[in-house]
Amino acid sequence: QVQLVESGGGLVQAGGSLKLSCAASGRTFSLSTMGWFRQAPGKEREFVAAITWSGAITYYADFVKGRFTISRDNARNTGYLQLNSLKPEDTAVYYCATGGSVRVKTSSNYDYWGQGTQVTVSS
Repeated sequence: QVQLVESGGGLVQAGGSLKLSCAASGRTFSLSTMGWFRQAPGKEREFVAAITWSGAITYYADFVKGRFTISRDNARNTGYLQLNSLKPEDTAVYYCATGGSVRVKTSSNYDYWGQGTQVTVSS
């Protein structure tokens, strides 16, 4: 079993920044791809970013447009999502997850999920 605990969410003004963290515990040796998803009320959960175990390959949703950066520190069993130039439409619950290495932009690719952290961007 893998447990994921997120932190770093909060309320920011448009144009501001947040850094989200995802700390893993348990069977961390089984971790592979780490992904981030988000979900706003009444909307489907959508892919944000993903990173392979080594960090050599990253994936981003089109709406990111250079504003977000995904990273990981395997020695600390922690993943990160840096959010810059935030917009009100970025308001959502952000989730981290770990899973396979093929369908990295699909929710079903992931076996373990964090509790989610709320990001609210005011105008």
